[in-house]
Amino acid sequence: MLDKLNHAVIEFYEKLSSWEHDVVREKGLTLPQMHTLEVLGIHKAMRMKELAQRMGITTGTLTVLVDRLEDKEFVCRKPHQTDRRSIIVELTGSGQEMFKEHDRLHLRLIEELTSEFSEEEKVILLGCIEKMNGAF
Repeated sequence: MLDKLNHAVIEFYEKLSSWEHDVVREKGLTLPQMHTLEVLGIHKAMRMKELAQRMGITTGTLTVLVDRLEDKEFVCRKPHQTDRRSIIVELTGSGQEMFKEHDRLHLRLIEELTSEFSEEEKVILLGCIEKMNGAF
């Protein structure tokens, strides 16, 4: 059973990644750049260090991502009000719009993928995904 589950999860990941690559490429962004916009869109402005931790990357890698997103005017950096060593990153208006548009695409995909699920199946799926996310 675990072998089948393993292969099913890998297949789903590959299909979702392929879909994500296609959608993001159309917007002129990379997956890590879009992921940055998603994290900021969901969790709002945060310190660079917090953002790097939430994304599971180094602050050096995040700096390059934020530089490129700042060049595209999707994010901006601001000094932290009480900690002079910290920088806050937040979405700009166009960054917020890009996040919302991408989030709508995700929602549409989830609606399509679960269109034949009962409400009970959706609740069970959500519970399983939340449990798996918690294991990380």
